[in-house]
Amino acid sequence: MGQKLLMKGNEAIAEAAIRAGCLHYFGYPITPQTEISHYMAKKLPKVGGVFLQAESEVAAINMVYGSGSTGTRVMTSSSSPGISLKQEGLSYIAGSQIPAVVVNIVRSGPGLGGIQPAQSDYFQSCKGGGHGDYRQIVLAPSSVQELYELTVEAFNLADRYRMVAMIMGDGNLGQMMEVVEFRNEEPIEHYDKQWATVGHENSREQNVVTSIHLNPAVLEKMNLDLQEKYRVIKEKECRYEIYNQDADIFIVAYGIVARIAKSVIEMAKDKGINVGLLRPITLWPFPDQAFDQVIDKAKAFLTVEMSSGQMLEDVKLALNGRKPVYFHGRMGGMVPARDDIMKEIRNIYNLHVKND
Repeated sequence: MGQKLLMKGNEAIAEAAIRAGCLHYFGYPITPQTEISHYMAKKLPKVGGVFLQAESEVAAINMVYGSGSTGTRVMTSSSSPGISLKQEGLSYIAGSQIPAVVVNIVRSGPGLGGIQPAQSDYFQSCKGGGHGDYRQIVLAPSSVQELYELTVEAFNLADRYRMVAMIMGDGNLGQMMEVVEFRNEEPIEHYDKQWATVGHENSREQNVVTSIHLNPAVLEKMNLDLQEKYRVIKEKECRYEIYNQDADIFIVAYGIVARIAKSVIEMAKDKGINVGLLRPITLWPFPDQAFDQVIDKAKAFLTVEMSSGQMLEDVKLALNGRKPVYFHGRMGGMVPARDDIMKEIRNIYNLHVKND
């Protein structure tokens, strides 16, 4: 048994990062993730790390670029508009193949929007908000416990593949408090980072970390190497949860919405409707194979999001027309209500299950 603490989601992320060996944090305050910075400012210097509040989000991500090039475990965090400002730096980091962890506690938009929770950064996070053919691993926790566990795992994945791993939560997850059980010892992966810029005494070739390749053939080769890495990640790192695998109707949801969906499943059970949940944990790589496990029994799928239907596109691509897909979404900081989702379930049941 590990240590159990009642913690806010943002604090659990920060504590997990420190336990995972993060020594450098660069950020800029923005609601609803500012507690991550507060926690890091208080705790990181005590373990020999460096906390620095940058003058802007643009400065923060470029500090991550510099720190990460030394092979040190490094993190930044922000919320939607702040992540937008980091996009150029994220592309540079991807092109330089530097490991780093980025946290996005999503708030409602577009524009300055509001400080309420949302999931409307899915396209930005999973399809590449910056320029070029790059990807980043995107992890979607659904509880404060998972915020802790997946933050530790994000650092391992970042180092394993030399790339950005993003924790994408929403304002609810960042602000809510739950009991978190911390392990006595973290499963930290260690790598010999021979690529890092740490100086040498003429004992090896000079290390250069850069994303600038003016020779088109060299740049294409770098891109092909990246695409091969992404192919391996798709093959090995997809993560998901299937709840009630023998259901007739499946809700597809992630993050806090997946927890609401589990409550709807119990409501539907009381009415004699067999509903399950398919919850992507990696938003990229998207777990297409999870749908193959339930496709034979399922009659239809309902995607529920706090957005206009951004994950919906990946759900449709995964199913490729094999089963009907419906959508229920809320925007602007509104959270899907159980009764509204249940209404959609009833309609799908009457269309595809009742008289089958």
